[in-house]
Amino acid sequence: MSPVYLDHNATAPIRPEALAAMTAALNAGGNPSSVHGMGRAARARMEHARAQVAALIGAPASTIVFTSGGTEANALAIESAVAGGARRLLVSAIEHDAVLETAKASGAEVVRLAVKPNGRLDLDTLATHLKAWDDAHGRPFVALMLANNETGVIQPVAEAAVLVREAGGWLHVDAVQAAGRIAVDSRALGADTLAISSHKIGGPPGAGALTFGPRANLVRRLHGGGQERGRRAGTENVPGLVGFGAAAEAAQRDLELAGGQAGWRNAAEAALAAAGAVPVGSDVERLPNTLCIAAPGFPAELQVMTLDLAGVQVSAGSACSSGKVKASHVLLAMGLDDLAGSAIRVSGGWSSRAEDWTYMVEAWITAYERHAARRRAPAA
Repeated sequence: MSPVYLDHNATAPIRPEALAAMTAALNAGGNPSSVHGMGRAARARMEHARAQVAALIGAPASTIVFTSGGTEANALAIESAVAGGARRLLVSAIEHDAVLETAKASGAEVVRLAVKPNGRLDLDTLATHLKAWDDAHGRPFVALMLANNETGVIQPVAEAAVLVREAGGWLHVDAVQAAGRIAVDSRALGADTLAISSHKIGGPPGAGALTFGPRANLVRRLHGGGQERGRRAGTENVPGLVGFGAAAEAAQRDLELAGGQAGWRNAAEAALAAAGAVPVGSDVERLPNTLCIAAPGFPAELQVMTLDLAGVQVSAGSACSSGKVKASHVLLAMGLDDLAGSAIRVSGGWSSRAEDWTYMVEAWITAYERHAARRRAPAA
């Protein structure tokens, strides 16, 4: 059997629509800042991509700032808030490192907001912090992802937005994992800024976007030319952005199919639980493509390597830590200390099939039973 790829939350295989659009853009060439015909054509391709990306997240195209990816989009929001006077940042404890590390490096005080054992933000904790806000800390800034990259648990963003707005604050939403897997409407969510990434939805790596609302004041962090309406200098990656746009349009078209993957995920979860795995986040709403399971005594890195040898590719936690496998800070924040070192993430996507999930289950159960047998065997 061909290798089974169930690591879409790390990166999705490129969609044929994106590849075709990129190839055409590469062949066409042109700098979108040039005023001659080739330059104007390049700009037209880029602005079409902007509209495609905007449609995926319910945002006006005029509010889309293209970036090099989700990490830069998150950084643009956080660094803009700090440049605008924010001295304390409220950040959920389960955020991706792109948010956590940028917040830590910003020079502002960082407060990690607790989550409940089910993996959802504790809104009472957020409300308490906002009610006790000191003006010396500047305008309140809150970062809350729409869906967690490890567990798939969907966060109460709209509810948090109400609290943040009442306090006059700025809500930033990392929607990198959610976009293309569930319907995302940045305005209905109440997000002041919202970040997404191309390669999570079947576009090329190296492209992302940040949308901003009227309550967010973006500050240019890259200086030089006046690209992106003066908000981000540097010649735009037109082929990458065109591929991003094509992937966004395809992801919007396929939302119903993406939702249907929950059936495959649920069947796999039930079979794995029956074999001894512990599902994480299964009692709340999750992304339809994401399954996090743990097996006490079966280290996450060993699970990943064993499945890889069986032709199944999955991840342990985030894939953005230079290939390192470590205890999940997400599960630690959920109070699952005993599971944090033995959890893996299985994530499907646009190219997945039902049989991929079935084969993964068979491979995992075989690996788990062999590992359990070795642990039971008496020492020589």
